[in-house]
Amino acid sequence: MEMLVFGHGYSASYLTPLLIARGWNVTGTTRGDTARVAASGAQPLLWPGPRQPLLDAIARADAILVSAAPADQGDPVLADFRDALAASRPHWIGYLSTTGVYGDRNGGWVDEDSVLDGSGPRGQARIRAEADWQALARAHNLPLTIFRLAGIYGPGRGPFKKVLDGTARRIIKEGQVFSRIHVEDIAQILLASIQQPHGSGIYNMCDDDPAPPQDVIAHAAGLLGMPVPPAVPLEQAQMSPMARSFYADSKRVRNDRIKSELGVELLYPDYRSGLAALLHTET
Repeated sequence: MEMLVFGHGYSASYLTPLLIARGWNVTGTTRGDTARVAASGAQPLLWPGPRQPLLDAIARADAILVSAAPADQGDPVLADFRDALAASRPHWIGYLSTTGVYGDRNGGWVDEDSVLDGSGPRGQARIRAEADWQALARAHNLPLTIFRLAGIYGPGRGPFKKVLDGTARRIIKEGQVFSRIHVEDIAQILLASIQQPHGSGIYNMCDDDPAPPQDVIAHAAGLLGMPVPPAVPLEQAQMSPMARSFYADSKRVRNDRIKSELGVELLYPDYRSGLAALLHTET
């Protein structure tokens, strides 16, 4: 069985070993870091790069995962390979989107049937990309599944380093709450979908416990036996525009569908279990 990953990054690096263990061959595109892709067990392909190897990979793929973010002009995979994808016959196509498509709900709950109201250019770009992939799937009877990811954490992307080096801050915005997902759970959800590809077509990827970001930082400090980092009001925090944009949305994301349809039991159902596991690998 052949898997092709467009944009073989952090999440794909955890899915790849699960597939290889089950006899799959995995090919992953990269802009240039071929060693990183190869380290996960995947065969790297440059993209942008020579076109024919990518066309061949699309033609032989039994499954295709799209992890590349939309660009200003739209989805880059569709821009480069729409016709090849339309002619392909994989049994599964997965598109990694974001819970940012739901926009700000003032801390309220959303599920996969909630109206899409993404705020800002990135949220709107994701809504358009989802719609473009759905249109291609409808027109050519392609087996598309969309995954809307909450904030991703895991090895190398946890809060411990910032707490240890003294740069962590508890940025406070009244009522702010985020959902999040451990990268190992992303991998097992994708695997479950690949193995039973006829679900409802859209799944939220998040854990069971939406939480204020400052609580996560405080808990990480407690696990390390270090003082809780200082609280900084959002309006006083020095942040990049990208980092500040995450605080524009506050919502709680439901994940019932990955459990009821895919039979997933989360490895890390809340940030406390996830950070406890990371503690043993990062400190």
